[in-house]
Formats: sequence, structure tokens, C-alpha cells
Amino acid sequence: MAEMKNENPGKNAAPPSPLESLGLGVPEILLPRQGTDLLKWAVVACDQFTQDRAYWEHAGKTRGDAPSTLELIFPEVYLEEGSPSRERRIAAIHRSMGSYLAGGIFAPPRRGWVYLERDTPFRKTRRGLVAAVDLERYRWAAGAKSLIRATEGTLKERLPPRMDVRRGAPLECPHILLLLDDDRDTLFPPLAEAARRTEPVYRSPLMLGSGEVRGWFLDGEAQWNLAGEKLAELRRRAETRYGGEGGDPFLYAVGDGNHSLAAAKGIWEEYKTAHAGEADLAGHPARWALVELENLYDPGISFEPIHRVIFNADPGKLIALLSRLPGAASRPVEGPGKLRELVKGEAGQRLGFVSGDRCLVFETNAPGLATVSLQPLLDSFIARDQGSGGVRPSMDYIHGEEELFRLAAGKDGRPAAGLLLPPVRKEGLFETIARSGPLPRKSFSLGEACEKRFYLECRRLFA
Repeated sequence: MAEMKNENPGKNAAPPSPLESLGLGVPEILLPRQGTDLLKWAVVACDQFTQDRAYWEHAGKTRGDAPSTLELIFPEVYLEEGSPSRERRIAAIHRSMGSYLAGGIFAPPRRGWVYLERDTPFRKTRRGLVAAVDLERYRWAAGAKSLIRATEGTLKERLPPRMDVRRGAPLECPHILLLLDDDRDTLFPPLAEAARRTEPVYRSPLMLGSGEVRGWFLDGEAQWNLAGEKLAELRRRAETRYGGEGGDPFLYAVGDGNHSLAAAKGIWEEYKTAHAGEADLAGHPARWALVELENLYDPGISFEPIHRVIFNADPGKLIALLSRLPGAASRPVEGPGKLRELVKGEAGQRLGFVSGDRCLVFETNAPGLATVSLQPLLDSFIARDQGSGGVRPSMDYIHGEEELFRLAAGKDGRPAAGLLLPPVRKEGLFETIARSGPLPRKSFSLGEACEKRFYLECRRLFA
């Protein structure tokens, strides 16, 4: 990793004024010091592999005793452990953050952005820009007219553990992805050209076969202004396309990390209320969130459905429930392979049901995304059904077909049924959100689980 210089010191992410209307700040970014094994340092987003402890155990073995962001995050597979265990884990995360800051794990902070390129096992190179966004310009509620908007429904009950991790944390490291509606690809080509005039500050394969990542620092006014000019053009287009009456135009859509960004917003509102009237409040690091900006139309980004798995439910009841979808008709299918083929077909809207060795395909005439009509039915069922053997049913959201089929086969000892959802299109996402507000939660995913953002960059928060 290239040597880093400590330029423009100062802890706050106060933006140069041309970027203010874009809700962007130029943060001081922390990267591990030269010589750190980034294969062991970087781990996938905490909200992936939520039913696969073996993945996270393998990540721990891969990391060994080396410095790693695995010590700085709370993999959500462990959320079910209960409050005492959760509190101990969060306390350990905060201790690790403090010890990493004090122990020389990081190189000197460097003020700027990071242009990065990510290769995955499945797709072309994906480009991104790590920057800070102003939480004052973000609202997650339906009907919000903010610069940054949620794409999916946000559940208040899912925020407390995420807020507990962020509250008082010495550091933040991001997995939040914000999307830009840049169908002409105006931002990233000039940034790539500017970045490649220097050597990368990092380049590394990613653990467990997840591809490779490369990053270049953009730490000059000319580079920031270049990005600002291109983003200002997109902002003007957003005003024409989606309007800014009664608020901001719709410039950024939360592509990944809806609840993490909402938790960051919640902590900022808490801190702002508790410290009202303080002279330097507006410049506090908690006002900002470190994110990666990506182009919705980047060839390296694939929209994937997020499937559902329901545990401890009577399969017959679930089949009856799915039969209530608009115009629903079902038929049996021979095996997961054929089911996958039918659900991905072009004709109509289909979804798959699998439990044990039983597979059915459902055809419906429901308009729009499958989750719009499906999610309310599932929520009602989970809330009211008594479950098998007196154990209430529960639902999880699964990235990747193979993981869904594994769980639905009951190979981990729990009775389960999987719902295989159809493909999701990129086109029209911004228009739909601007017109109708957030989609039902977990309506889409940016690629497969191993393609999600890996924690790498960090920033001081409450330190």
C-alpha cells in the first residue's frame, strides 16, 4: 500500500462551499498502515450471510490474529443472541476501535475521497467514490423531499442495535452505498482518469473468493471541483426529472445500508438535541456518514432480488397465503433448477415456493415489483400465525439462490420454506421512489452477498 501523507489535518468533515448544495463533505479518512494484510483487514458488510454462521467463523479463521475490521463491526447473524451478549459484543467493538486508534494500526489520516474499483466473481469492474454525506440532507420517511432518500421501507424496531453500535463509537467504517441516476456515465470516467495519475493507496484480493478492490486518493481541490461539477449537473437534471418543489431534488438513493444510514441519522439527531446551542455543533463528525457513491447504471452493478425464508411455518398455510396474490395460479415443478428457470423467465411475473423437496411456481398478474403485493401478506402472516409446535414463525431475507435452497431443504435442522423472487430491473427506480416513496423493505439487492461492500476505509466519529 502506498505511503500516506497527513494533509489538511482537522477532525471535521466541513465541505468546501461548492459542495454544500450537494450534501457532500471531504472527510479525513483512515486506512491501515503500510504493510497491513488487507485480505485479512477487509470483511463483507455485516448484514450479509445472516443465516450462515459458518461464513463468519471462516472469516474469523481467515483473519486469525491480524488487525481486521471484523473486530469493528457487529455481524447481524449474532443479533439473535440476546441483550446481554449484544451489549458485551458492542462494548468489545468500541474497545477494539479505541485500541486500533491508540495502537498505531492506522496510517496518519488523509483528507479527501477515495475513488475505487471493485472486481467481483460475477461481473465487470464496479466503480465507486468514498465520501462523507450530510445527514441533514437525508430523510427516510415516506414522502420525504430530501436530497438523499430511502429506496426501501425502514423499520424502527431494527434501528436500536445499529444505533447502539454507533452511539459513542470512536470510529465508523462504511458499508452504505448511495446510488446516482447517471445513465450518461458522466461522473466516473473523468474521476478514473484523474485518479490513475497516481499510484493506488491500496490494492488487494478480498477474502473468501470475493474478488479484488483497488483505491486511489483524491485529495486535491481540482479533483473535488471536478466531481462537484459533474454532481451539480446531475442535481440540475434531478430538478427537471423529479422536481425540487417543497424540498430538495432527488440526487442520491440509498442502494444498500438503509437501516445503517437511518441509525446514523438517529444518532445525529440524538447528539444534536443533547448539545443544542454549542458553538461547534454543526461541524461535529456525527453530522456526517461515510458512504460509497455508485452509478445505478454501472455495468458492474446487478440488481438482484432478495428472497424470503420463513421458519417454523406450516407449508400448506404458506401455499394458501400465496394463492391470495392477485390472479395467482400455481403448479408443481421438478426441482430447484427448473424452478429457478421459470421464475427468471420473461413471461409474466412468477415466484417460487420450495420446502424440503417440494417446489411450486406461482404466476400472478400483480403489477410492479413482486414485493409490493407479497410483503404485506407475509407481514400479516408472521404477526398472526401460531407456528409449528407452538414456536411462532419468523422470516429472514436471503441474498443468493443457493443459500435459499439450502435453508429451505432444512439441512440446518430447522423446518423452513423459501420464496424465490423474480428479477428486478434498474430502470425507473428513481422515478418510482420520487413518485411513490420507498419500496417494501428488502425489495432488491446490489448483486450477490459476496459482492457487497467490504469495510476498508474508516473515519473518526466520537474520538
